[in-house]
Amino acid sequence: MRVKIAPEDKFCLTLDEAAAYFNVGVKRLANLLDSPEGAELALMVGVKRLVKRKKMENFIDKVTAV
Repeated sequence: MRVKIAPEDKFCLTLDEAAAYFNVGVKRLANLLDSPEGAELALMVGVKRLVKRKKMENFIDKVTAV
């Protein structure tokens, strides 16, 4: 049985979930996570990249453009 958790209740989001949640394209988000300023926003689980939701929220609050 799969458990459904709302994105606002999750600690980490997949790239697709984060793109929808933050209204940013998947490719732009992937490029951001690969950059030096976005390195702390990502969590690697094997080869899967997850976005730390709270850190991404704080990052977006501080920047003027993504």
